[in-house]
Amino acid sequence: MTDRESKIAVVTGAGSGIGRAVAVELLRNGWSVALAGRRAGTLEETAALVPGAASLAVRTDVSRPEDVEALFAAAVERFGRVDLLFNNAGTFGPGGVPVEDLPYDAWRHVVDTNLNGAFLCAQAAYRRMKEQDPQGGRIINNGSVSAHSPRPHSVAYTATKHALTGLTKSLSLDGRPYRIAVGQLDIGNAATDMTSRMQTGALQANGEVTPEPVMDVADVARTVRHMAELPLEANVQFATVLATAMPYIGRG
Repeated sequence: MTDRESKIAVVTGAGSGIGRAVAVELLRNGWSVALAGRRAGTLEETAALVPGAASLAVRTDVSRPEDVEALFAAAVERFGRVDLLFNNAGTFGPGGVPVEDLPYDAWRHVVDTNLNGAFLCAQAAYRRMKEQDPQGGRIINNGSVSAHSPRPHSVAYTATKHALTGLTKSLSLDGRPYRIAVGQLDIGNAATDMTSRMQTGALQANGEVTPEPVMDVADVARTVRHMAELPLEANVQFATVLATAMPYIGRG
């Protein structure tokens, strides 16, 4: 948080899943939130979950520099500053496709969204946080347990999540002189549309297809809010939150 305890957030991928849950958690706890996502209708649905809260829906494709710049300009125009970016927008890409069959266009789409989009949003947030008064803010990148250990047939997603860890470290170092704290939350099996297949069966490293447990996405949202509401002198650099019994420790 800043010296004056302002609470202005930008949440990408806010129209569904983890992004929606985090946006709702922040809105319910006094934050003003710019909601970013590719579909305006789902952003409005997110905003409607917390009637009367200070939200702003901005249709955004995070892989497009002009969209990202327009998002942060709109957030600053409406709320005056940016104290938090939850860098959440992402895609898994086509599931179950072996590396030798993965189309380049599919690889590029995942990289453009998960890595290039995260960089563009972090860069735009960094510029505002460096120049605003009081100076500083916080960026929380949504990683994944795939930043540590891959699933089968997930080369594009896993590569981007490993790269996101490097992005987090570099941003954290470069942000120190400007009171910009940067951390990463690696999430495993939160109950969202993206993970719905886990409960019916997910391919394991040994070739078996096995159902996996999931956790309530609200538990992820509370974790993000805890990280977000620390003073800027404290930072959760990396954290992992996951369904306790999912096959992550010992995966493979």
